[in-house]
Amino acid sequence: MSIEASELRRVMGHFVTGVAVVAARTREGRLCGLTANAVTSLSLDPPLVLVCVDLSADSHACIREAGAFSLNVLASDQERLARRFSSWDLEDKFAGVAHHSRVTGAPVLDDALAWADCRVWAVYPGGDHTIYVGQVEAGDAREGTPLLYYRGGYGRFVP
Repeated sequence: MSIEASELRRVMGHFVTGVAVVAARTREGRLCGLTANAVTSLSLDPPLVLVCVDLSADSHACIREAGAFSLNVLASDQERLARRFSSWDLEDKFAGVAHHSRVTGAPVLDDALAWADCRVWAVYPGGDHTIYVGQVEAGDAREGTPLLYYRGGYGRFVP
C-alpha cells in the first residue's frame, strides 16, 4: 500500500526548495506562467534543467504548445510575485510584470534573481505532473538571496 497524498505532501514539505516562475509564450503570442518549486539543474553537457508541471495547471498545455519556457528563480523580496503566478483564478498574470524575451521567445522576468531560457528537449509523464526537460539556450544571474518554500510557506535564507 502506498502513502496517501496528504501524508506525502506533509513529509515532502520538510524539504526546502527555491521558488521559480516557469513561463512560456504560445505561437499566437499568449503568455502563461506558474509558480513552481519542482525544478532542478539536470545536466551540464548538454545544458539541461527540468520542471514538473501539474497536469491541471492552466499553463500546462501552453508550455507544451510553445515548445520553450523560461525558468525564473525568485529573490527573497518577490513573494508577491510567487503568489501572483500561483493563482488559479487570475486572468492575466503578466499584467504590470516587467519581462522581455531572449532566444526562444519565452518571457523572462526582468527582476528574477536568475533565469534560464529553454527549448523543450524532452517530455515525460510523471503521475499527475508532466516533466519538461529544457535545453538551456541562455541564462544569467544577479547578486541576491533566493525566496524559499518550506512546509507550505515562503521564507528567506539567512546566511
